[in-house]
Amino acid sequence: MTDAPQQHPTLTFLGGAGNVTGSKTLVTAGGQRWLVDCGLFQERDLRDRNWREFPVPPAELTGILLTHAHVDHCALIPRLYALGFRGPVLGTAATLDIVRIVLPDSGHLQEEDARYKAKRHAREGRKGPHPEEPLYTRETAEESLSLLRPVPFDEPVDLGGGWRASWHACGHILGAASVRVEAPAANGKTVSVLFSGDVARWERPLLRDPAIPPAADYLVLESTYGNRKHVAHKDDAERLGAVLNETVQAGGNLVIPSFAIERTQDLLYHLARLREAKQIPPVLVFVDSPMAASVTDVFTRHAELFDDETRALIKRGVRPYDFPGLVMSRTVSESKAINSIRGSAVIIAGSGMCTGGRIKHHLKANLERPESTILFVGYQAAGTLGRVISEGATEVRVLGEKVPVKAKVVKLGGFSGHADQDELLRWLGALTAPPRQVFINHGEEQTAAEFAALVTARLDWPARAVQLDDCVPLEG
Repeated sequence: MTDAPQQHPTLTFLGGAGNVTGSKTLVTAGGQRWLVDCGLFQERDLRDRNWREFPVPPAELTGILLTHAHVDHCALIPRLYALGFRGPVLGTAATLDIVRIVLPDSGHLQEEDARYKAKRHAREGRKGPHPEEPLYTRETAEESLSLLRPVPFDEPVDLGGGWRASWHACGHILGAASVRVEAPAANGKTVSVLFSGDVARWERPLLRDPAIPPAADYLVLESTYGNRKHVAHKDDAERLGAVLNETVQAGGNLVIPSFAIERTQDLLYHLARLREAKQIPPVLVFVDSPMAASVTDVFTRHAELFDDETRALIKRGVRPYDFPGLVMSRTVSESKAINSIRGSAVIIAGSGMCTGGRIKHHLKANLERPESTILFVGYQAAGTLGRVISEGATEVRVLGEKVPVKAKVVKLGGFSGHADQDELLRWLGALTAPPRQVFINHGEEQTAAEFAALVTARLDWPARAVQLDDCVPLEG
């Protein structure tokens, strides 16, 4: 990519296009190059994309604008830092507080994964892609945190050179926002693009509902659940209690792969309410994730982002995601001790898609037990271990070994932090003016294509699903 004069600003979709992870979109105009989100690909068959040569020399990127702090939106930052990127990384204060936890943890996991694969491949006498070199290290991740710059909600931020950006709450996780970018156009005017980020559901626990999105010339819209609809929150909370009770009756463990950010806190909120109402027994609940424990502390520091119901609980002296019998397992020894517990327990561990982390050890210990239940409460991307198990596999490979699946497998879609088809249309309907073009990203290929067709049919707006490396000009 060169610095040749451009007639129009351009968008280049470098991830989250035709799939749901690796989100990053390059906005180029007036000699500046801003990246909106900078995430890791997590699907098993796409992870090699994290290693590919970046289409822009990282040292030439002007900066990065973050919608939120999930790994698939922020965790490639240390890789670009190692390759020379030194621009600012802008996001809301709560987002950056979580990024400070996520990036070092991701670096640690990269190192652990590389060591484990190297040992396994040596034992098996085979070679795999990048087995001995981590994508980046914990040290590099910690160094990259020096680039973080907090921004307020709803106030335009001058990026220089005729560029401005503003962040508008979308409720997906703590601190999450849609980002509206204004860039200079060749005709002396400006062109605006609204990046939805990941849009939340309405009436979820803890956080406020999505804000009314600002209008823009162009819209980049996620479509994770663009072709399906969730069940009601209340129904899923009741089903969570029912699944727990059935598992305790059977004498097994309830194992929940869960994202450390937001999903774990939502689960704890519902478990606390179920305990208060005496609808579930007082079993031990383990959150086996140092990251989830640290993120929960961040929630406490940003209570201003909670909804009215949660703030009312806090005012009464109730910590909304805490209860007797809740154990935060931070150390490796504490994690290992969980599997020696007698009787039933709830084990919440990451990663949410079973792509790494402590959840794999708990799956290995429980998948063969017919009395245990594996409960999926979030999106499982194609090619992930979570997707394979949730789709009914009778045998899976966990930590290099084949394990039969005898445990009960349950999916509760209502806990998802992503808006479904109706909720995405509701969010679009709140726009005060239609965009010239809607670009559908962050969805599996068929889902994104179907949702693009639906947007055009329902709203009469031009919409199309984007593909990896698509580069489109934006007319001012």
